[in-house]
Amino acid sequence: MGRRLVPLTLDNLQDLPQRCRACVFWELDPVSGEAAIKAGTADLEKESWISAVLLDWGSCGRVVYVDDVPVGFVLYAPPAYVPRSTAFPTSPVSPDAVQLITGFIVPGYQGQGLGRVMVQTVAKDLLRRGFKAIEAFGDARWKEPACLLPADHLLAVGFKTVRQHPVHPRLRLELRSTLSWKEDVELALDRLLGAVQKEPALRPL
Repeated sequence: MGRRLVPLTLDNLQDLPQRCRACVFWELDPVSGEAAIKAGTADLEKESWISAVLLDWGSCGRVVYVDDVPVGFVLYAPPAYVPRSTAFPTSPVSPDAVQLITGFIVPGYQGQGLGRVMVQTVAKDLLRRGFKAIEAFGDARWKEPACLLPADHLLAVGFKTVRQHPVHPRLRLELRSTLSWKEDVELALDRLLGAVQKEPALRPL
């Protein structure tokens, strides 16, 4: 089984799950996102966002291929590039952290260590850029796959709540060292990405 993990670009954006390609839940503020959906331009807005982040900050995602078949992806960026993050009552994300935006592994390929491989690459990237942690907004009332990860799953894999909220707590995982990432975080996020996202439908309800 041949595995390839490559940076997300406009060239391989089409390899994301279909509904994710035009999902702009995180990439636009609520008002702009709704307007883009109504106008039918969400896919163009997604492309524009990825292009802008790539040019200004650098790599913001990874796509995993097994035998040339796309089977997963992860998206991440500093909070300044994630407009929707400011709409949460527990914002802002800490300035020393990168936001874990979303991720997905095709169900048939879960449990094979692909999430761990993805996070290894992301961890190296973030360490090189000097970041100290990953933060995420959780959904304390999560019932089905959506754009937010369930808070209890985040807590179960090592995230700590840094700001309480009955619906959308903000959680943080310290990037203490490469060793701690390898021992704790890669396995944790492999479990998270593999167990939480049951279908490629990462869109707001």
